[in-house]
Amino acid sequence: MSSLLLWLHIVFAVFTIGPVTAATMSAPRAIRTKNVPSLQFIQRTTRIYAFGSLGVFVFGLVLGVVMGGGVLGRWYMTASMTLFIVAAVLLVIIDRDLRTAVQALTSESADDDAKVQNGRIAAISGLLSVIWLVILFLMVVPS
Repeated sequence: MSSLLLWLHIVFAVFTIGPVTAATMSAPRAIRTKNVPSLQFIQRTTRIYAFGSLGVFVFGLVLGVVMGGGVLGRWYMTASMTLFIVAAVLLVIIDRDLRTAVQALTSESADDDAKVQNGRIAAISGLLSVIWLVILFLMVVPS
């Protein structure tokens, strides 16, 4: 049972964390070039894969419970779960900024060019990438 849960945990990590990171990192370019269809696709992709990435957390949590022995109480597991929750909140913020950028670029007003959202999405997606790498480090090195 634990090998199946570990397999699902890793599969969800590979097939959701990678795409959501790539999508959020490509959003600033779409905003700069004012490519609204691409930005709408990026926003939809971000929302879908962010929701799917919750599977990483769920299967990891269930795996920790099945393994027993206080695995979830270890410092690196607590730190990685906390960082995952922070990353999930950051994904919600990015999704909100992507929606705002789409609205700004599709509005009739030429004043709003979504520069604020562009900078914030770029900064948060960079931070998000670092968080994913720290979680990966915590899952591989301490054990």
